[in-house]
Amino acid sequence: MRVLLLAGTSEARQIAAGLATMPGVNATASLAGAVRVPAPLAVPTRIGGFGGAAGFAAFLRQERIGLVVDATHPFARRIGPRSAQVCAARGVGYLRVLRPAWQAGPGDLWTSIAAEEDAANHIPAGATVFLATGAQRLNRFANLAGRRVICRVIDPPGAPCPVAGGAYVVSRPPHDAAAESALFRRLRVDWVVARNAGGAAGRGKLDAARALRLPVALIARPAQPAVGPADGPVDGPEAALAAIAEKVWTNAS
Repeated sequence: MRVLLLAGTSEARQIAAGLATMPGVNATASLAGAVRVPAPLAVPTRIGGFGGAAGFAAFLRQERIGLVVDATHPFARRIGPRSAQVCAARGVGYLRVLRPAWQAGPGDLWTSIAAEEDAANHIPAGATVFLATGAQRLNRFANLAGRRVICRVIDPPGAPCPVAGGAYVVSRPPHDAAAESALFRRLRVDWVVARNAGGAAGRGKLDAARALRLPVALIARPAQPAVGPADGPVDGPEAALAAIAEKVWTNAS
């Protein structure tokens, strides 16, 4: 079976490693190109968009893809719904891999917000704000003017911070709780803003905020594509690989 892995997460990396040695599978991974120099995956990888829904449908047809494994980020707002819709229309299997959202525990000082712009409604003027939300939607925090804003990004930025007076910290994940605590102390952070991405790899900033008694504005996840019960979602690499192996076995029977 020809499998297309929509990648870009730590889960996708583990799934790619499993697909590379799975009998009966010919897998290709796809990265959107958001990171300039991505770490290599264990299967052949293409980088870049497909050219919208029509381009994605054409790729599935030309490459004779039998199963799309969507292990993109929970905040990938376009590719997930589009992929689910195209797969349904073409009769191609679609498996969503979706890590569980983070849940607040004792000692967490979280405020759930619906969108980036809402952070300014909770963070007082003069506060030092650490944005751990990635680079793609920083312009939506422009209304944080009047705070000291620090934006963490993976790649060196090619333009000034879109928040007036903002500064960048360039760092590649993962970041453990000890390192995050040291960073927050050094920068004298008052508030952390993050997306509710879930997963162990990004949890360090939240554990550090809890230890330091820092409030967190946590952006809620966007709506996820609706899929049938046979197609998931599954919550991690092990479950995904088991589901893929079952589909391969069923297809070969």
